[in-house]
Amino acid sequence: MEATAQIGITGLAVMGRNLARNFARHGYTVAVHNRTPSRTRALVEEFGHEGSFVPAESAEDFVAALERPRRLMIMVKAGEPTDAVIDEFAPLLDEGDMIIDGGNAHFADTRRREAALRERGIHFVGTGVSGGEEGALNGPSIMPGGSRESYAVLGPMLEEISAKVDGEPCATHIGADGAGHFVKMVHNGIEYADMQLIAEAYHLLREVTGYSPAEIAEVFRAWNKGRLDSYLIEITAEVLAHTDPATDRPFVDIVKDAAEQKGTGRWTVQTALDLGSPVTGIAQATFARVASSRAELRAAYRPLPGGTRQPLRAHETDRFTNQVEQALYASKIIAYDQGWTMIRDAAAEYGWDIDLGAVAKIWRGGCIIRAAFLDRIRAAHAANPGLVSLLAEEHFAEEIAGAQVPWREVVASAARRGIPAPAFTAALAYYDTLRAERLPAALIQSQRDFFGAHTYQRVDREGTFHTKWAEPGRPEIEG
Repeated sequence: MEATAQIGITGLAVMGRNLARNFARHGYTVAVHNRTPSRTRALVEEFGHEGSFVPAESAEDFVAALERPRRLMIMVKAGEPTDAVIDEFAPLLDEGDMIIDGGNAHFADTRRREAALRERGIHFVGTGVSGGEEGALNGPSIMPGGSRESYAVLGPMLEEISAKVDGEPCATHIGADGAGHFVKMVHNGIEYADMQLIAEAYHLLREVTGYSPAEIAEVFRAWNKGRLDSYLIEITAEVLAHTDPATDRPFVDIVKDAAEQKGTGRWTVQTALDLGSPVTGIAQATFARVASSRAELRAAYRPLPGGTRQPLRAHETDRFTNQVEQALYASKIIAYDQGWTMIRDAAAEYGWDIDLGAVAKIWRGGCIIRAAFLDRIRAAHAANPGLVSLLAEEHFAEEIAGAQVPWREVVASAARRGIPAPAFTAALAYYDTLRAERLPAALIQSQRDFFGAHTYQRVDREGTFHTKWAEPGRPEIEG
């Protein structure tokens, strides 16, 4: 088979198929392969008019169709299926060729695979792709890791098929080995937090103001014209406005209130614990999904007493709606700041050189958390590459300051009324934790020294100390 394809994609489920079509629409010749040949033939038969495809039924023919350096993209399930595909194709490749994993792989697996293939002279490019099937076809946000040499060859192609905002591609080299998949994982963690915050805002509006889903849809549409302008706010309005044709009820009322997950939120929380990165908002959002699915446990709690739910007076509803908007925006800033902190922590741990401003830039379009205020995050990091927190930036700090009263009143109102708002509450608690001059952690460390001789540090002198608690009156001794 003549080598004519600039890129090849194996794994032609929805994401792989749409990425292949995206490349073809941009003028690239695309080799396509699937474990089930009928899927390869179906793609060419249905979409062959969109561009140039080279179907291949065998691994050997697929590799032979690729121009050198070969660019082979894997779009299969994460874990063992990915390893199996790598084992199948790597022996057929030469030094300088590259394998691109566009699935939702765990970054630790990507680091392992990259190191193993590097020894064989093959570039392994763990690549986060966000935007779902629509983004894959029309322009996703793309987060490739791997070597700079591989990006020099592959990057221009990824930038061309990515989403564009103000003419700028939503794709950039993230960093070495697993950096791309790590940043995609954090993107999904932020997505969990963002979705939970939006859901809590909806729940508060419905329970406190008495608004119908259709009325709340109009509230979200109004919010989407301001600083909360984002894809998730936009689709929330669409969902809330939708009526189920079978029952003529609000669509949101006929969907079972048990949220599922594919695991990237859980990975984010687990990894954050390993890094010592306090992503409390992402954690609460992840646990909220888990709790929603515990039907038996929820049934046991349901008869128990809760708060008092007195309806608002008519003139109070607009005020409360405005308070929820401010609480949502403030909590959203905290969630995104936690995500950026986690990326910074990982970069220090794994030696990655990640441009945090560039991450914000490529998330402005194509991805699920795309939002207008990401451009402000990009600008903040461009102005100060060493920015420790978004709240150290003047304008974000001003907005948080302005949200103090409504943010706290919303959280307090939820508690008084017995309305669960774990993500709102976690965001506010995180904010108060980090701004506190002194925390009760001093007592915790004292307890640890008492029962486990874990030692402590003092505020008035240098060194590490331990108190002989079993012998009152004995002085501290340096450990």
